[in-house]
Amino acid sequence: MTLLEVHELNTYYGESHILRGVDISVDSGEMVCLIGRNGVGKTTLLKSLIGLLPTRSGEVLLNGESIVRRSPHQRAQSGIAYVPQGREIIAHLTVEENLLLGMEALPGGLKRSSKIDPIIYELFPVLKKFLSRKGGDLSGGQQQQLAIARALLGEPRLLLLDEPTEGIQPNIIKDIELAIKRIIRETDIGVLLVEQHLHFVRQSDRYYAMQRGGIVASGETGGLSKSIVDQFLNV
Repeated sequence: MTLLEVHELNTYYGESHILRGVDISVDSGEMVCLIGRNGVGKTTLLKSLIGLLPTRSGEVLLNGESIVRRSPHQRAQSGIAYVPQGREIIAHLTVEENLLLGMEALPGGLKRSSKIDPIIYELFPVLKKFLSRKGGDLSGGQQQQLAIARALLGEPRLLLLDEPTEGIQPNIIKDIELAIKRIIRETDIGVLLVEQHLHFVRQSDRYYAMQRGGIVASGETGGLSKSIVDQFLNV
């Protein structure tokens, strides 16, 4: 089932044309990776999908329904969660308080329920251990796990991840990889991520390669050639 459809999407910064007629799709239960050198528009695309940047033209469909005129808050309630580059956890709040904020995207928000789904602690055991610790006192890898867990508590249908492995030690990368694959398998969520770590890229089902604000190549990640890797990944 097609979860996300993007057609001829154009986004500008002022008069600078950044996204140029982007067309992509993500199915339920699928992980799709955006690859490309720095500055080609990958983060701009994710921010356009969640509504943080206004689009000049084009269409964004979630489960066949247009969301292009909805605010970021409305898109979150429609089922899109975004984990930005840099994580943006709230440093002065505890791990538990950060997690609870993720549930505000649910219908009724925290008024409906303030019970954290135990699966979060199965996916990221370290978070249960550090529930009372300030978010700012966690390591970079732990903060990334917290940011992903917080997003998942909103029960999204589509998860947007921007460079989830950047600056993280290999053992944490593996934990994040396993957690994402499990959540896809158990919930049929769709995942769209921006990534430069080749091993993590290869865990995706499909890829889109971006250059100068447009999609210039796509395919199954099992068929990623050395020339594509050399051209589009910072390895």
